[in-house]
Amino acid sequence: MSEIFGVVGAGTMGDGIAQVAARAGFDVVMRDVADEFLSRGMKAIDKSLQRDVDKERLTASEKGTIVGRIKTSTDLEALKDAFIVVEAVTEDFDVKTEVFRALDQITKPEAILASNTSSISITKLGAATKRPDKVIGMHFMNPVPVMKLVEIIRSAATSDETYERVRALTEKLGKTPLDCHDYPGFISNRVLMPMINEAIFALYEGVATRESIDGIMKLGMNHPMGPLTLADFIGLDVCLAIMNVLHDGFGDSKYRPCPLLKRYVDAGWLGRKSGRGFYEY
Repeated sequence: MSEIFGVVGAGTMGDGIAQVAARAGFDVVMRDVADEFLSRGMKAIDKSLQRDVDKERLTASEKGTIVGRIKTSTDLEALKDAFIVVEAVTEDFDVKTEVFRALDQITKPEAILASNTSSISITKLGAATKRPDKVIGMHFMNPVPVMKLVEIIRSAATSDETYERVRALTEKLGKTPLDCHDYPGFISNRVLMPMINEAIFALYEGVATRESIDGIMKLGMNHPMGPLTLADFIGLDVCLAIMNVLHDGFGDSKYRPCPLLKRYVDAGWLGRKSGRGFYEY
């Protein structure tokens, strides 16, 4: 029996991680709380792989083989034989902690438990388990099948062995592992989110229109996407959650979330996924 790569969460990040693992040759078990989320995740995987078939980067039979490697389940017990489980649930400390506690009970003692969190402390998640030395952060970037980076985050307790295994696994997935220590927002979001927040402040203060702010950053800084468009793509609720983690973690007013960001989240204007954010979709 080949090794099982476990994924918890079948959303945008979870289904992307499952696809990449299956494409690298692993048998994957993707778990979510409801069948509708799993079928949505599988549809997204099918669509993503079909694009590669259409562009002749993959044959139809290779696509079929990759999809065939992915099993879905609403039962966490389905992950009991996994050698690694990557958690990709909502960006909420309590929800993630509950998942880690449950996985700690279910999986083999030698299994690695990884989190795809974009900002939450890996040390705290590890402390919720009896294997903190085997807990690590694997922060994939969106869209997972396309983006090369995986930010590897070592907690205070992560062992060298776990770190080396995860680095090697990341390379096997066709990704580039770059590591950092466990501080709020790590590197990616500690640098990115304050920039997005500042762009929202500029809009809030009437310094420029949304189109000007995004256009200036795209044309002037050669960013592929303006910061307000990017915020809509990430999800304004996720941006706010990360700014709160930075603000709480460092206690520095420079990480204060813009009131306009809070107001949009309160209104349910979360970006692309809700049909409206800084732009309408």
